[in-house]
Formats: sequence, C-alpha cells, structure tokens
Amino acid sequence: MRLGIDLGGTKIEIIALMDDGNEIFRHRVNTPQGDYLQTVNAIVKLVEQTKLHIAQNVQGIADFTIGIGIPGAVSLKTGLIKNANSVCLIGQPLQADLEKHLGQSVKINNDANCLTVSEATDGAAAGLDVVFGVIIGTGTGGGIAVHQQAITGVNAIAGEWGHNPMPGFIHQKFECRENNEPVRCYCGQSDCIETFLSGPGMLQRFKHLGGVAESPQEIVVQAEAGNKNADDFMSQYENWLAMGLASIINVLDPDAIVLGGGLSNIERLYQNVPTLWRNFVFSDQVSTQLLKAKYGDSSGVRGAAWLWPA
Repeated sequence: MRLGIDLGGTKIEIIALMDDGNEIFRHRVNTPQGDYLQTVNAIVKLVEQTKLHIAQNVQGIADFTIGIGIPGAVSLKTGLIKNANSVCLIGQPLQADLEKHLGQSVKINNDANCLTVSEATDGAAAGLDVVFGVIIGTGTGGGIAVHQQAITGVNAIAGEWGHNPMPGFIHQKFECRENNEPVRCYCGQSDCIETFLSGPGMLQRFKHLGGVAESPQEIVVQAEAGNKNADDFMSQYENWLAMGLASIINVLDPDAIVLGGGLSNIERLYQNVPTLWRNFVFSDQVSTQLLKAKYGDSSGVRGAAWLWPA
C-alpha cells in the first residue's frame, strides 16, 4: 500500500493507493499556519488515521510506503529543508522528525517533482521516458521524471527553471518593469522566469502595462471577451512561456512538458505555445508535447505516493 502526502501552504492531503494505482482513501486537513511542530503532528495524525481506516476496511494490508511532497527541498548537505515557500519548514529536520514519530522510512521530494512523477506514471504523459512538469500558480515550480522516477540532482534543485533569468528579456522593451526597474524575485535575483509566469507575476506585469484586473483568471476572461489590451498581454505571456520552455527543451529534450497549477487551465496555451516555441528551439522539428495534467491539483499527492519504486 502506498501513502502519499501533499504538504501545501493551506492544506495537507493524504491519499492511499494500491500498487495498481487504484485510490482507496483520501482526506485533507488545514495546514497549521506558520507552526512547524503542529505541521509535523498533523502529518503524523493523518498517517495514523489513514492506516486505521485501511485496517478496518481493507483486508490483507500490512505494509505501507510513505512519500511526501513539499514546496521546497531537502538539503543534501544538511538534511534540513531549504527553498520552501512555507518558511516555517526552512532549516527544519522534517524527514528525521517524521521518521522518528512514524517509526518508518519516508521519502520526501519537491511537490513539482511529485506532480511530474504522477503524470509520467499514470497521467497525461504515462509511459513516456523523459517528462518535465511545471506548476504554474503561486510560483513556477518544475520537476523532471526519467522512466517515472524523479531526478533530484546533486544540489537537490533539478527542474527549478523558474529561478533562471527570462531568456531573451534583456533584448526586449522594458515596459513590464515598474518605474523601469528590474522586478525582484523572492530568491534574491531579478527578472526571474517566475516573476513573468507565476500568477502573481502575471498579474503584476499586466497592471504595469495599464491593465485592470484582480486575478490572472480575470485577464483571461477579458481577453476572451475581446479586450485588446488583455489579448495582447496574453499573446506576450504565451511568448514568455514559449521562451522559458524552449530553454528546457534545448537542455533536456523531453518527450513531454506537463502543466499543472491554476494557470494550467488556460486552454489557449496548449495551442499557441508549441507554435511559438519553435522560434527558440535549436532543432528543425519539435516533437515535444505540451500537455495538461490529467489529475489537476491531485497530481502532487498521487506523485508523492509514487516516490517509492514498485
């Protein structure tokens, strides 16, 4: 039996999968805000409740693997959490604490890696050898799966494309910068891909161009309704996304790129971006597919369950 846990900023979700991928249990609770110890306790309680539920309802299940997706990474140098959007996790021995309280080994990986593993295993990119997954929402997390296994990297940052500079932006006009200044990213750099393509980055740059909207989804609605300013901006957004993903294709040459997160629901991306990225990919043909995540916001928790090999 595989247990997968998605530790998010607002909710913690657990899923129980049979080895064939059949889901038999799912539950979620609110994440204790800013409280590391309570977060650990909440995860432990979820696991205990899930095991009890399975014991009472499914016969013959004795062994469980546990995989956890987090909005960050485990430092290979210290074993502590780094690069986490949920800042209460940073510098904490999450894996050691959970293994102590649960009495068994757990695997922890980045949530974008979990999404990618999920989609490469039995999702939109099932059976493909090399898959790059992107969560475009609050941020622009990225992950790599090769033969359905997550690639973490020697620095535990494999796939983190969002904290590279936007390709080609230095050669473009700078109207999307506030007061003509670089847009700072929380990572400490400026004009990262994330500051263009994440939901907050998208909205910020639209407003700098004179647009009026309260959410990225509202920009899309305006464009669909024929608002020229919004439609022109969406075309520019698609070009930015094409440039960013083309840099991934040039380095990784994946079979597919799978989009998850809230902005992955923008349907026009799947037609327009592959047409545009041909302008930036170093090849006479581009066979890489751009796919929408089959499991939506459930991909992360399913991918966490798949962190353990069969």
